[in-house]
Formats: sequence, C-alpha cells, structure tokens
Amino acid sequence: MTRRLTRGRAPLLAAIAGMAIANNYAIQPALTAVAADLRVPLSVIGLVPTAALVGCVAGFALLLPLTDHLAPSRLVAAQLIALAAALALAAAAPGAPVLLAAYLLIGAAASVAAQASSIAGRHAPPGRRGIGVATVAAGMSAGILLSRLAGGTLAALLGWRRMLLVFAALALLGAAAAALLPRQSPQPHRGYRATLTALPQLLCQQPQLRRAVAAGGLWYFAFNLIWVALALALAQPPHSLGPNAIGLYSLAGLLGLAVLPFTGHLTDRYTPHTVITAGMLTAASGAALLATGLNTPPTTALGLTVFDAGCFVAQAANQSRVIALDPERSGSLSSVYLVLYFTVGAVGTALAAPMLHTLGWRGVALTALTTLLLAAVLSRVRGNA
Repeated sequence: MTRRLTRGRAPLLAAIAGMAIANNYAIQPALTAVAADLRVPLSVIGLVPTAALVGCVAGFALLLPLTDHLAPSRLVAAQLIALAAALALAAAAPGAPVLLAAYLLIGAAASVAAQASSIAGRHAPPGRRGIGVATVAAGMSAGILLSRLAGGTLAALLGWRRMLLVFAALALLGAAAAALLPRQSPQPHRGYRATLTALPQLLCQQPQLRRAVAAGGLWYFAFNLIWVALALALAQPPHSLGPNAIGLYSLAGLLGLAVLPFTGHLTDRYTPHTVITAGMLTAASGAALLATGLNTPPTTALGLTVFDAGCFVAQAANQSRVIALDPERSGSLSSVYLVLYFTVGAVGTALAAPMLHTLGWRGVALTALTTLLLAAVLSRVRGNA
C-alpha cells in the first residue's frame, strides 16, 4: 500500500524540484566570464547548456524509473548529494572538458525535479493528485524562471565558481530535508533492468500515453518555436533589442506560474482532458495575439503571458493524466512521456531560425497557433482508457 504525503510535503517537493532544475540554467548569464576564466572560446563554453539538457534527458530515461523501485526519501537524497558533488566538480573545473562532463552529471542529477512530480502524484491523497502535481510544477517553473536571475546575481557578487558552490550547498540542504519524504519502498513487479527494457512497450500498451505524448509534444514544439524565434526576431531590425531587453519578456511566464495552483484544483474537480483543452485554447489565443506582430510591446507581452499560462496549465494537467494511468508505475510512464516531450520540443528549437527566415514572425506564430489547436483536438480523444 502506498503511503500518502502528509501536509506540507508537496511544497517541500516543489522547493526541491525548483532548486534542482535551476542548476541547468543558473550558469548561463555567466558564460562569458567562464570562457574568459578558462581561456577558451565562448563557442565552446556555449555547449554547457546543451550538456545540461543532454544529461537531463538521460536522467529522465535512466533515473526517473527508479521512483518505481526506491523509497522517495532515499532516492531524492541520493540524487541531491550527487547533484552537490557534480556542482563542486564544475566549480573546481580546470578547463572546458571537465566543466562539460560535470554539466552532463548536473543535468542528470537535476532530473530529480521530474522524480519529485512523480512522487507527488503517486503519494497524493485521494482526489488531490492534480494539486500535488501542479504544486511541484509551480516549483519547477519558479526554479526555471528565477534561475538565471539568481545565478547572474550570485556570479556578479561571488564569481561563477562560488556561485556553483552556493547551489551545491542548497542541494545538500535539500538532501537533508528529503528525510521528511515517505520512507516506504515501492514493490515493483520487475527488476530495474527489466523496467528499462519495458519502457518502449508502454507506448504500445497505453494508448492514452501515446495521446498524452502527442498532445504534449505539440504544445512544447509550439512553446520552443515561439520563444526561440521571438529572441531572434527581437534582436534583428527593426527592433534591434539587446539581451537584457529581450530577457524582460520572460517575465511574462510569471502569470503562468501564478495560475498553476488553481490548475491542480481544476484537474481534480473536472478532468485533465478538460483542463488541457482549456489550456490549449488559452495558449492559442495568445499565439493569435502574437501573430499581429511585434511592433507593440504591450500586445506582445500580453500575448506571451496568455500563451505561457495556457502551456503551463496544460503541462501540469497532462502530467497528472500520465501518472493517473498507473500510479504504481508513475516513474516509468513519466520517463517515456518526458523523453519524447523534450525530443519533440527540441525539434521546435531547431526549426525556429529557418522558419523565421522563411515564413517571418507572423508565419511562425500562425504555425504555433495551428499546432496548439491540433493539440486541443487530441486532448479530447480519450479512447478506451
């Protein structure tokens, strides 16, 4: 029998998730200083975010299924200790090869953020799974949104190496706090190796998982397409904005963060399908505003705010939907979902520049709009599950 999370543990998981995932992004504002310190080209140090992403996806594939095998208290503590060690290695890196290797490990250990979501969904009290998953999603979103600000500020005050050590210390605090999580180990029906081997079969066995992957991949494709193309478009004439001005638009994501707690209540009261559809239609309306052009900053900011809020809401509801398919295998199900979700999103990132060049900003926005509407249609398909 699965032990339920006691009061306050979901916010703890949210804090752990936000702190962990922030490590994938916190160093980005300091990359120029890192390149100068290590005396290597910026183009080489620019691979650090890629290394973190590759490591994170590897963590989704290889470490997330461990939530079906190990007690949350042990698993989360172990990964946070590994994260602290990897951050210490990065802080002591004598050159780019060690730093890149460290960020592969940092990204993998930071996948504990996804484990926190799976744990929250598995151990949530009856009728509160949506709230638990949305709470952790809010923590992750806050970590992503605030990571660059915190990392840049600490790097300016302390230097990039000491900044990483501060994050390592936070990871160790999180490892200590993980003792408050459930200590009961799951009782899997198969070993860890067999679990990994069975991951591809889940797509064949679970039609609702396939639909969740398809819908989620579509909106994450649109999300990355919009944000990457936006940065490129605003940096070019006639806008010619600098990095700081472009970065201010990321504050639009704060509304998405604010609505996430309500998403959990709606998901538990209605159905994930209903919330996902509403989120997609909201995001589509934001894309429609963005398609009017970028010449009016307030309209652009409003469009991004609505677009982000819709995508954040849909993602929290979709993760709740995936976990609900089989809570006892939530780690495996989430592993398949997130690996494919990030893969499709990476396609959107890769296509942003060529689509902007070929179709222009309006074409990019309309492509995202079409993709979001298709995701809304897919979210209504329930099949037999």
